Amino acid sequence: MSRIIESVLISIWFICTPVMAGEKTITLLFTNDVESAYDPIPAHWLDDISMIGGIAEMTTLINQLRESEPNVFLFDAGDIFTGALAKLTRGELAFELMMTMGYDAMAIGNHEFEYGVEVFEWQKNRAPFPVLGANFFYKGTDHPFAQAHAIIERDGVRIGVIGIMGTDAVSAIIPSYIAPLDVHDPVVPVQKSVDELRDEVDLIVLLTHQGKTAPMQTDAESDPRLQRDIDADIALAGAVTGVDVLLAGHADAGTPEPVVHPDTGTLIMQTYGQGTHLGFLQLTVDSKDGAVTGYQGKLIPVESDNLSPDPRIAAKLKKYRDAHADIMVKVGVTEGPLIRRYIEESDIGNLFADVFAQVSGADIGFVHSGSLRKDIPQGDVRLVDILDAYPFVDAVQVKEMSGSRIRRALEQSLTMERGFLQVSGLQMTYDMEQPEYSRIVSLTYQGKPVADDDSFTVAAPGFLAEGGDLYDSFPESETIREAGMVSDVIIDYFRSRELVKVPVRGRQIEGK
Repeated sequence: MSRIIESVLISIWFICTPVMAGEKTITLLFTNDVESAYDPIPAHWLDDISMIGGIAEMTTLINQLRESEPNVFLFDAGDIFTGALAKLTRGELAFELMMTMGYDAMAIGNHEFEYGVEVFEWQKNRAPFPVLGANFFYKGTDHPFAQAHAIIERDGVRIGVIGIMGTDAVSAIIPSYIAPLDVHDPVVPVQKSVDELRDEVDLIVLLTHQGKTAPMQTDAESDPRLQRDIDADIALAGAVTGVDVLLAGHADAGTPEPVVHPDTGTLIMQTYGQGTHLGFLQLTVDSKDGAVTGYQGKLIPVESDNLSPDPRIAAKLKKYRDAHADIMVKVGVTEGPLIRRYIEESDIGNLFADVFAQVSGADIGFVHSGSLRKDIPQGDVRLVDILDAYPFVDAVQVKEMSGSRIRRALEQSLTMERGFLQVSGLQMTYDMEQPEYSRIVSLTYQGKPVADDDSFTVAAPGFLAEGGDLYDSFPESETIREAGMVSDVIIDYFRSRELVKVPVRGRQIEGK
């Protein structure tokens, strides 16, 4: 079921009527998947906005709404880590910004484990607000890893907040980095928290980080091929009772207006991520029985040209950037921009796969599109550009893989469930009109067809090598050597060349 097919949903926009005696107006502001996108970017996919986003500009917008709207609460649905400064500060900066912005609670996202469980476990102590994960438990125990729920009270309004991460999002984490924890199906823990809170609060808000992994492509909201659904959130809203609002993350499936579950009445919303929009949902609640009697919801673009940067956020960003000024040093020059695409062969994907194969001496190189987080500009390339383009902390691993296992990985890539697998050393023709796992028309290495019993050395980031993003054929082979940390390998490649060329496309071609 897709949110686009609205015949199976009730999606109604209520314009709030004047608040009557015995009613409360509650304003919920929300973000998801900010992922260290701290600066405004060109809104090239929009006709009416020049620049969009920016964490300091978003803070100004939030504060304006705090001044103009009643009973404002601010929530986040996870994925606050990633990027150069997150890596260098081990996630500290994200929490520093959020405490200054005045968040009331957040759910845990998969990117919070980019540096392992122990790092996140320590850094979340920094937060003065609840960091919620009702379905996280230490491996093999019933001992919780995180707070399940919280009550936020302000000016006589009480909100019960619950946070969960979906089990699908776990597959977007390097397996060894989440190994100390179990992430359970969320239905039972959510209902347990709802039952605990329902009679004590005016409103129950569920923060979720689940569903299909978002395509890491800045203009994804303008490309229908990249649109993710919110089916997992719709299913969860129907499986539990007593949740008034579900604010979601992970899929970056923007909801321009609330989606209403047809059975439970739960209001579901999510932004497009990367700090380009601020979610807004205002509700009228009956003070006697807690019923939601009206609402209006929307996604507000962060039009950075019309918003002055908040000086406290700007100062905090400057402090951390000044402390890591070395990330601004030039490491190379490109002949043209290296663009990332999620469901197509891409310039940056081809280059990185080439680098992995070359530095390791492997026959074939792979990189998954979801790991490519930023385009690399034409001309001078700074260290920060590389660290932001591949912000993860894993090594290039070399495995020996059979032709059949390689074919299986490429067939999974062609399902587009987790984007396109970028390759070096192979030439493939595929047909998307064929059934899933039967789409490869031809696959060759150095001009010769790849047979199932052929053997190749394959270089890939640790995330893939451990079976991340559902690529289960990689961990079936043992790692035979490592070739250095991914970021170091790429940086050394740029530094060793006077000019980095844009690889010619055409390695993976759609055809009959």
